[in-house]
Amino acid sequence: MKTHGYARVSTKEQHSDRQVHALISAGVTQGNIFIDKLSGKDFERVQYKLLLQKLKAGDRLYVKSIDRLGRDYKEILEQWKVITKELQADIIVLDMPLLDTTNNRDLLGTFISDVMLQILSFVAQNEREMMLLRQAEGITQARNRGVKFGRPKITKPLNFAEVKREYQEKKINSRTASERLNVSQNTFLHWVKE
Repeated sequence: MKTHGYARVSTKEQHSDRQVHALISAGVTQGNIFIDKLSGKDFERVQYKLLLQKLKAGDRLYVKSIDRLGRDYKEILEQWKVITKELQADIIVLDMPLLDTTNNRDLLGTFISDVMLQILSFVAQNEREMMLLRQAEGITQARNRGVKFGRPKITKPLNFAEVKREYQEKKINSRTASERLNVSQNTFLHWVKE
């Protein structure tokens, strides 16, 4: 029997330290902790897939909370089934002791665990949907106020026409042209096509 841990944060800028600390405190060694820095919208995550390959019957998987596993209701239920039924490993959710498949394996314990899993999976997906809705509303309001998103448009330097002519006459290549204008090669070529 091996003990594994799984941690997930949504972006590369976020830190998984809090989750990792909780997993180590639960007895998982650092080398058996799999960490993804991706959205929980689905399970197409490199470290999660690697974890599934490592899990064997009788192993234990620790996660800090159910939303760290994922944020899609159906997918959480499906992955729970894959881990507990197909791989025959146990899952322990640290923030929710009722979601511990090593305990209460009788009918009532299984029933309570299944109900809690359904509720918490629903909450995880609902939180994600509300976050996306709030984000979309904020973007719409910002656009209505005139806020521009994306990179600021680069204005063409005063010597653009001269550099463009030299490029079109094949006196210089696009790399030299972009260096003289202090822009990327793609930007220069885009300007030429306009």
